[in-house]
Amino acid sequence: MRKSSLFFQAAGLALASGLLSSPDLAQAAEEEASEEIIVTAMRDSRSLREAPMSITVATGEQIANLHLTDFKDVQQLAPGLELTNNTGRNNTATLRGISFDPDQGTSPSVELYFNEMVAETQATFAAIYDIEQIEILRGPQGTLRGQGAPAGTMLISSRKPNYTESEGYVQALGTTKGGYNLQGGFSFPLSDTLAIRVAGLADGNRINHVRNLTRGGERSESRTYSGRVTLGFKPNDAFEATVMYQYLKADNNVFQQVVGAGSNPYGIYSTLFGTPRPLLPASFGGGPFATDTTVRSGPALVASDYAAVSDGIYRVINRHHVINLNAKYDFGGVTLSMLAGFQRGKITTERDQDLGNALPGINRLNLVNVPTKIDQQEVRLESNNPDGFGWSVGVYHAFRRGLVTNDTLNNDLYFYNVNPAAQVNGPCAFGFPGCPGNFTPYTLANNLPLQVFVNVPLDTRTWSYNANLRYYSGPFKIEGGIRYTPRKNTQTTQIRLVGFRNQPYTEIINPAFQVNESKAWTGGVNVSYELADKLNVYASYGRAFRSPTTGVSTPVGITQDLVRTTGEKSDSFEIGLKGAMMDGKLNFTLAGYYQKIDGFIRKFDGIFWRSSADASGSGFFSFNYNGDASVKGVEAELNGRFTRNWDFGLSMAYAKGRYNNAKLPCNDFAGTGIPNQNGTRTVQGYNAATNSPNVSFCTSSGRLAETPDFSLTANTELRFPVGNVTPFVAALWTHRPGFFSTQSNFQYETRDNLNMFIGVRGPDNKWSLDVFARNVFNQSKITNISLGNALIAAAVSGSFDPGYRTVNTTNPREFGMTASFKF
Repeated sequence: MRKSSLFFQAAGLALASGLLSSPDLAQAAEEEASEEIIVTAMRDSRSLREAPMSITVATGEQIANLHLTDFKDVQQLAPGLELTNNTGRNNTATLRGISFDPDQGTSPSVELYFNEMVAETQATFAAIYDIEQIEILRGPQGTLRGQGAPAGTMLISSRKPNYTESEGYVQALGTTKGGYNLQGGFSFPLSDTLAIRVAGLADGNRINHVRNLTRGGERSESRTYSGRVTLGFKPNDAFEATVMYQYLKADNNVFQQVVGAGSNPYGIYSTLFGTPRPLLPASFGGGPFATDTTVRSGPALVASDYAAVSDGIYRVINRHHVINLNAKYDFGGVTLSMLAGFQRGKITTERDQDLGNALPGINRLNLVNVPTKIDQQEVRLESNNPDGFGWSVGVYHAFRRGLVTNDTLNNDLYFYNVNPAAQVNGPCAFGFPGCPGNFTPYTLANNLPLQVFVNVPLDTRTWSYNANLRYYSGPFKIEGGIRYTPRKNTQTTQIRLVGFRNQPYTEIINPAFQVNESKAWTGGVNVSYELADKLNVYASYGRAFRSPTTGVSTPVGITQDLVRTTGEKSDSFEIGLKGAMMDGKLNFTLAGYYQKIDGFIRKFDGIFWRSSADASGSGFFSFNYNGDASVKGVEAELNGRFTRNWDFGLSMAYAKGRYNNAKLPCNDFAGTGIPNQNGTRTVQGYNAATNSPNVSFCTSSGRLAETPDFSLTANTELRFPVGNVTPFVAALWTHRPGFFSTQSNFQYETRDNLNMFIGVRGPDNKWSLDVFARNVFNQSKITNISLGNALIAAAVSGSFDPGYRTVNTTNPREFGMTASFKF
């Protein structure tokens, strides 16, 4: 594989040298002017070269031509960007080595804006169609838009109505792996001042291509339907307004892939109550039991098996309504802009939490409902003078509310035994008939009641006030601003236990931690200078902030540092060079940066804990925690058109994001100081600085994200005009080197993904037909893996081990065909 890769690279360089050395082709390249990309990263319209920051742009034409029908595939055009939507529930973006978990209760590390309004990743990642452009702004953002972000921002723009003519497109795609994608958009003027655009999508695929062996080979599958209507009103040159409504429904039935040898999690069954049930170890009970060593979690599995073994389903239904209003009026000297966004939605998840089938035949059912009710408004006033001093001021407001419910139903998960002295969480604790009294009642510090009902109300209010100044004088530009953001986030959690003895809802968050209020100053400054025609140099500074968060459903008897984090501050310094050569045929960007993060907030999953208040309380939980970190890196991009029939793009990113000897929660069962789950579960290496004896702590200089430091992407298209039609061949290649992760104690393999396209286009690109292959080399490489096996905690008895680790794997090779028509 490595030899083949080197061969193709050498062949490409040789071909490039030959083409450039040809006088005729070089002259043709000069005659063919490439279209300049315009971006809105600075809240205005300017060329990509003039924007003083590192930006990657994915145009609507690229998205269509490369058949990026899954939103996460946009990462194939942006090295250093990792997008996940493996389940349809916890979608996230990682950029510049900085990660984020949607369940950690903070704003994301990469903020998304859909038509300039903050957008939920759960809705945005579910569908991609009729897109005008996606801009990926790299580095801390805290000046120009309402929500700050430590790693970057993605600006997603849908196509707008056309006031002058009717136009549109339709596209149909099908694959050999059961995938299909039907989409289209149609714009037509209703009058000289009023126009409408209608777009829609129907998409189906197998998500992670996993089969569930326990459920008879049932496949993962996704079905998504979405429609969008945009109305534009432009009565004159001074005023324009657009209103967009979008509806989306995505239904994902996705199974979690596992790898490992499998195991016989338990061989002892209680027959005391008739139906066999798993029994506590003999040291906790005894009594009537039968041994069955034939029960297994499943067979030995590797990544290329694409297999799951859970008894139950993992179904996520996502419904979202989005309305955006964008209006502006040019008064001559100043322009007034008004934006409003309304999002209403709900994500319903029904899943078996026993992903590794540690308890065969038992479905540990979990029901989660996450509502989305977000209202946003922004007013912005800015001067219009192109030179000299300019300014802008603005106010942004956002209000999010709702009630998240998380219910776990464990109707078959009692552990019966006949030794009353050992009975803690069994039926006697809930008043089961025939049990003697004086037993320890169930508390949050113990595990696995029959049923647990959790309510988490959402109430977050954000105000943001900003002021910006700029000065333009010939080749010199300086612009900067500040933003003041007071934010109030109320986080409470009510839990109700239902079993033999029902309990009412009880608030478990300490009143002192229920309200998080922060008042942050963020901002930045950019200086740029045009050294020569189409050659710019810039330097920038940016600051971002993320508010502290309180953990929900946290165990009883743990220290405050495991319940509530502090705020996070990011400061970044960047220098860059942008330019164009060959009359705009060849464009390049080179940027270097350093970012310092004070108190980076991260969620640590599956951490073993024990209660300091009740020695019998222990289990596994996910905790948010702060740790100081830094990121340094380099980004480069080269793209253009050597000849009128050859386009290419090459970009790379290097981001070394590491903790600075931070004390972080970990599992260290072996006592090595390195995250592991080898041996008896225990707590050691605790954080003496915070007097926290509840979890183990490891000193880490490890990665901030489960991504490689270096990544590269390249794409090219060669066209061969023949009469009125144009045959073409295209390729998209991404490279992710292997690396060792201390967080998951796993050596990730190098990933090289190649997509190929062969087709033909009609006159003026009015129609096209092509065949394609995704993952040409059919690599099955693990992209994410759990630290240890998917243990299931079972009362005070310990854990059941299924012999499997949960993983995500690159999708297998897939062939397909696409037909499109523009009118």
